[in-house]
Amino acid sequence: MSAAALVVVKCGGNPAVDADAICADVADLVRAGRSVLLVHGGSGAIADLADRLGVPHRTLVAPDGVTSRYTDPATMEVVTLALAGGVKPRLVAGLSRLGVPAVGLTGLDGGMLRARRKSAVRAVVNGRTTLVRDNLSGRLGRVRTALPQTLLCRGFVPVVSPPAIDEHDQPVNVDADRVAAALAAALGASQLVLLTGASGVLADPADEGSLLRTYEVPATGAPGRFAGGGMALKLVAAREALTGGVGSVRIADGRVSEPVRRALNGAGTVVRLSDMIPSLKGA
Repeated sequence: MSAAALVVVKCGGNPAVDADAICADVADLVRAGRSVLLVHGGSGAIADLADRLGVPHRTLVAPDGVTSRYTDPATMEVVTLALAGGVKPRLVAGLSRLGVPAVGLTGLDGGMLRARRKSAVRAVVNGRTTLVRDNLSGRLGRVRTALPQTLLCRGFVPVVSPPAIDEHDQPVNVDADRVAAALAAALGASQLVLLTGASGVLADPADEGSLLRTYEVPATGAPGRFAGGGMALKLVAAREALTGGVGSVRIADGRVSEPVRRALNGAGTVVRLSDMIPSLKGA
């Protein structure tokens, strides 16, 4: 596999994201000689399954505005079932129907994604910052590339999702956008495309016409004043990919036809590193 030819695509978990269109684009890229690794989340599928099983779901909001899923043991089971047993088989089957050999993996397989469990997570509750200590989430550390690299070299599309495996060899929840960033950096990908349920980074989340063509994310600290909710975590992931050596990171619309090709051709928001506070540059 040529590192320069590798593109990592993140299929967002928003129910509006068109997974079939993403698979069609991935298939076209593979037929054109590109190596593709597909990472997926599944927030909609996780919420649906949790509701069906009667498992409460809760979102943690960090002081910098970044949101994450609170993961107790029951939620950890739901996450694993929804991703590995629901979303992933549909993506693998979709690629297979298009003539593309794909292999479904979680971060547990081959110890691919190693993480350190967070002993406590800072979250804002009722206006006060508190420490949440019973959360089965982890901070990604080492990425073992042998398994995905072997598959890519043999012409397969790895389809990867959380969970990861912690220092005690137990599954922990990790963010799928950051999984995509970590794999892109470790595998030397030239491009990372994060597809989501918005047209890109918006100056006003309620206005699709406020798309920022360029977003300069600070090299450290909070991801900036136009980053809120789930978008903040995508910008953190974009920063991690860029600092890890990925050549290009773009956040783009996963709800449209040809979403990957549109992103690679300039749609959405290109993310760059900056020591400055992000501005409306390029809007």
